[in-house]
Amino acid sequence: MEVEEAICVYLLLRKKERKKKRQYWVHPILRDRFTHGQFQTLYPKLRSFEPKFFNYLRMSINSFDELLEMMSKQIESNDTHMRSSVSPEEKLVITLRYLGTGCSFGELHYNFRLGKSTITGIVREVCEALWEKVTKNVMPEPSEDIWKKIAKDFEKYANFPNCIGAIDGKHIRITKPKDSGSLYYNYKTFFSIVLLALCDSNYCFTFIDIGSYGKSSDSAIFKNSAFYKRLIEKSLHIPKPKPISETDPKPLPYVIVGDEAFGLSENVMRPYAGKGLSYEKKIFNYRLSRARRFIECTFGILANKYY
Repeated sequence: MEVEEAICVYLLLRKKERKKKRQYWVHPILRDRFTHGQFQTLYPKLRSFEPKFFNYLRMSINSFDELLEMMSKQIESNDTHMRSSVSPEEKLVITLRYLGTGCSFGELHYNFRLGKSTITGIVREVCEALWEKVTKNVMPEPSEDIWKKIAKDFEKYANFPNCIGAIDGKHIRITKPKDSGSLYYNYKTFFSIVLLALCDSNYCFTFIDIGSYGKSSDSAIFKNSAFYKRLIEKSLHIPKPKPISETDPKPLPYVIVGDEAFGLSENVMRPYAGKGLSYEKKIFNYRLSRARRFIECTFGILANKYY
């Protein structure tokens, strides 16, 4: 046996010796799940008090029941001879509690008397099911008629014609991932991932890109997104250019409005840069900022609602 092989064998033996033996098949604290877990003790009482239920899960009882009915078969598990499975209702409660409060898996582990690895798997499973079942209803791909309606609403509420959305990025604070270096360290001097989103004038998202590194700029994230690729390929069903007033018959394209971080293109509009602007350019910047504030308000509503 060569020296390198002997060293590898030695290290493997040491690792095996250091590995702790499992003391319990089910920890005594977790055995009390059916008598002391929050799902068994608190959840039934919350259903009798609508305001408390909403405060706990950030969702009304009717919405919760509708969501559960929609996805219960997809997240259902079978009981085994060794242990009882977690019901779809409890899985949804755990996931909504995690998403609504941002509490750690460790906290959920003690509250619901389930193992950390079980909690992690439940949250991942339910989130995947939520995306698959709900995204087409909540955030469908806009058709030409939907784009026109969005543009009509922007003209009504922001006095900015031919606008089909406002775009911006939001830094979501996170704990520094292990061995990530400075990838998630942003210009605001904290670690984050970026939520890049496009919204309409009703403060609803029409496109999102989640999970980019905090160090990345909004423009770079946008140009690397699937939405931008389809925008360049002209496969988003954006309506053809049309005049914005009766006095000027020249057709103008439908545009997305953003801040100075985004590059100017046929379908992306940004404000004029600099201070010595003419009166007309100042008016344009003012109107564009009125349209762009909808994405800022959307982020504000999201933060206020869930935190």
